[in-house]
Amino acid sequence: MGAGGTRRRGAALEEAILHAAVAELTASGYAGLTMDKVAARAGTNKNAIYRRWPNRLALGIAAYRQLAITVPPPDTGDLRGDVLELLRQANRHWSSPLGAILRELLSAAGGASQALAQLREQSGDAVAAPWLTILGRAVARGEASPEALHPRVATVAIVLLRNEFVMRGAPTTSDDVLVEIVDEVYLPLVRRRAPTA
Repeated sequence: MGAGGTRRRGAALEEAILHAAVAELTASGYAGLTMDKVAARAGTNKNAIYRRWPNRLALGIAAYRQLAITVPPPDTGDLRGDVLELLRQANRHWSSPLGAILRELLSAAGGASQALAQLREQSGDAVAAPWLTILGRAVARGEASPEALHPRVATVAIVLLRNEFVMRGAPTTSDDVLVEIVDEVYLPLVRRRAPTA
């Protein structure tokens, strides 16, 4: 029940549940997140939670999305600098306590494609947006080929970094690896190719 003994419904109840789930997630990580704890903290019952989120993973993802923040893409005036800074921001995030929660959620999602899609910062478009922004600036400066302005090409660097965390289980990635991703893979991929003879 809410303040004054009135029963909360709709958006007010959903907000209380999400607030409780965020608090549990930040306090105990995904491993410690339970429907019982969230229900107790929100002052409701588990049925109210299950009507909105079918399982613990769905609730964990919804709570994580409340915590995730959007950072404007860097603008160093140089493609290499922008890509490195964007990778460093992602590396700091995934190495942080919040990033540990994200890694737990990704691991729990396993092959659940719908859950994985929800975890990818709302949509593939949201993931690609900062990369397309910095790549668009680079194209305008003549540092990259216009053909590189494709979401799959633009996001190669972040996919390779995510692979370090998800597939290799790394708690953080060294700056040497970030530089290698940029210099050995990303820049050669997006730069204008020399005309063939």
